[in-house]
Amino acid sequence: MAARELTGMAADVLGAARALGFRRRANVHPVDSVDDPALAVAAIGIAFLELDGLPSREDQQRLARSIGRHTDNAPTKTEEMMIVGRWLVNECHGAQPAISRLTRRLARLDAAGFQPLLSVLNDVAQGAGGLSAKQRDSLDEIGRLMKLR
Repeated sequence: MAARELTGMAADVLGAARALGFRRRANVHPVDSVDDPALAVAAIGIAFLELDGLPSREDQQRLARSIGRHTDNAPTKTEEMMIVGRWLVNECHGAQPAISRLTRRLARLDAAGFQPLLSVLNDVAQGAGGLSAKQRDSLDEIGRLMKLR
């Protein structure tokens, strides 16, 4: 049963990656293969949401709506970005390392990508009733990495 679930999850990631045109380059960390700023924003949003543990279904849905709205993507593409983004966070071995690595990648891809990211993170904070200490620290780090401070 567990093996079947893992196979299904892997198939979901592969299908979403194909639909997005995401191609992992050989001998390169998956984050360094991200070429779409919207995918980086989605993955950072997922990591930010997960800093304080597993988010509720409602939190995930709120995040998906926010990503779609602020990156101008349809719900289907947003869902695909969420699937691949979740995989990217896992590949970074956790939320905090993912935020650092993905933010550096976003800064290289599109310095203007900070605006949609900030809007998404603001939506996450409002949905949770405010920022946690870990999220505040991450916002400071994001600001430094995007060279805003």
